[in-house]
Amino acid sequence: MKASPRERETRRAAFRRLSPGGKLEYIFMYYRLPLALGLIALLVVIAAVYRGATKKEPVLYLGLTNVAAGDALHNRLTAGYIRAAGLDAARREVYAYDALYLSADPAAQNHEYAYASRLKVLAAVNARELDAVLMNREAYDFLSRSGYLLDLGPVLSGRANLAPYLRENAVVLEDNAIDLTLNKADAYEAVTETVRNAVEVSALPLLRQAGFSDSVYFGVLANTPRLDAVLAYLDYLAAGA
Repeated sequence: MKASPRERETRRAAFRRLSPGGKLEYIFMYYRLPLALGLIALLVVIAAVYRGATKKEPVLYLGLTNVAAGDALHNRLTAGYIRAAGLDAARREVYAYDALYLSADPAAQNHEYAYASRLKVLAAVNARELDAVLMNREAYDFLSRSGYLLDLGPVLSGRANLAPYLRENAVVLEDNAIDLTLNKADAYEAVTETVRNAVEVSALPLLRQAGFSDSVYFGVLANTPRLDAVLAYLDYLAAGA
């Protein structure tokens, strides 16, 4: 029941007569729930504003697949490119998916890790948030056969400096993997074509300095919406800045 104007005035007068400590105790006693809710709402708003003000927009998304990059190389692959491209490091970034592991036949101890990485890659590809991958030969074979990688022959036709480093791999057009799984076939069969769908970047200046013992390849996801940015990034790797 709402208090009458006279009752409200009586309460205000009583409140004014309270000591400062008494007023605080009164406010805490009768208004702590609204104050707490208001404070929570204020903190949520502040956090949202802060995230919006500090969130970085990815220039491109890069996956490091079966490849380990030390701190120095990782910095050159991410922050180094932002600096070289003259972009605002406070607002732009190369977003890196680190420590992905892909294999067509992972060892028993790596099976769960490989499965989780495959799901992560699939989700990123479907969301169009994976533009390019640095990968070893095993990952390159897996992604190529699965049809994930873009044919780079036409794309890099105007970049003569990269032509010697283009590499070919098989792409499966159709196979009987489902029939084999269902025991409807005795042996695996596939129709494939050979496509130039990676650049051996371990032979390029920037990654040559990293001292990889095996070849490292750069592939572009077939559905990337940021092809121009990926090509600019590949030029950066080739320049070795």
